[in-house]
Amino acid sequence: MNSLHYTLQAGEQRFALRTAQRDLPALAANQVLIKVGAASLNYRDWLVLHGLRDTRSGLTPLSDAAGTVLAVGSAVTQWQAGDRVSPAFFADWHDGSFKPQHMASALGGANRDGVLAQHIIADAASLVAVPDHLSLEEAATLPCAGVTAWHALFERGALQGGETVLVQGTGGVAMLALQLASAAGARVIVTSSSDEKLSRARKLGAWQTINYRERENWDEVALEMTDGAGVDHILELGGPTTYTRSLNAIGYGGRIAQIGVLSGFDAAPHITPMQFKNASINGICVGSVKHYERLNAFLTKHRIHPVIDRQFAFDDAEAAYTTLAGASHFGKLVISTN
Repeated sequence: MNSLHYTLQAGEQRFALRTAQRDLPALAANQVLIKVGAASLNYRDWLVLHGLRDTRSGLTPLSDAAGTVLAVGSAVTQWQAGDRVSPAFFADWHDGSFKPQHMASALGGANRDGVLAQHIIADAASLVAVPDHLSLEEAATLPCAGVTAWHALFERGALQGGETVLVQGTGGVAMLALQLASAAGARVIVTSSSDEKLSRARKLGAWQTINYRERENWDEVALEMTDGAGVDHILELGGPTTYTRSLNAIGYGGRIAQIGVLSGFDAAPHITPMQFKNASINGICVGSVKHYERLNAFLTKHRIHPVIDRQFAFDDAEAAYTTLAGASHFGKLVISTN
């Protein structure tokens, strides 16, 4: 079968995004052929494009997609033609604890081709069903950003109703975390440099908002908002420029989910205060297939629709990357392959 896909080709300063035709191989017994309906971008994809994540020339980028099953291998019983499915970020992390070998199965990274294609082939065990109430475009926002937020708040964070959550920014992980936490009865604080984005966050259910350009000491503001108790959960998305403030804002017994590197990879905060707060830091690197299934069950129960800022045509993928780099989006950027 002949199909169009994108590849990254080595250039002088960064990889170039190119389209190419390829012949898809015959399905192995445990594999599934999927017609991709949509894919979405994450900050990781910008890093891959610029060769900051061990990118190889010829790689098909992006990790997040949703589509429709066209055919299944001879041993596949859980899927059939016509099913709507989405591949997990880590194709080999099905359940249980994360293992070193799982890292190599991350889609759209150094070792495993991704999903920016008209058709992909995936292992049957790496797929989850798309919730009936979601479009393929909405489902395509979930494998990285949605699962990361779910893993941080519920699998490792054990979020309870009435607790406070602080999320940094208004990107994909942050807005999905806002929606999930609000649905669970938590009080969510959102930080951003844009009053317009903060207004939109309040409409999504944010309890409080902080413009960190106007109030650089957002950690002190968060403490005031919680009457000095501190925040129960912080999704740490910024990195070196935000970490010290997160350590100050976290409450006694609180949990910081270490997720983002928006300001770099060299966060080296003074973590002694965590000891005397009996607080913890959880490293979060997306999640497993089972995490994804439980996320989808929660989304279905609460009828949550992920926020999509803009959609791009398949032949306009370069513009989607440019928009991602500009960081002006609210929620997710999606590329439609239809």
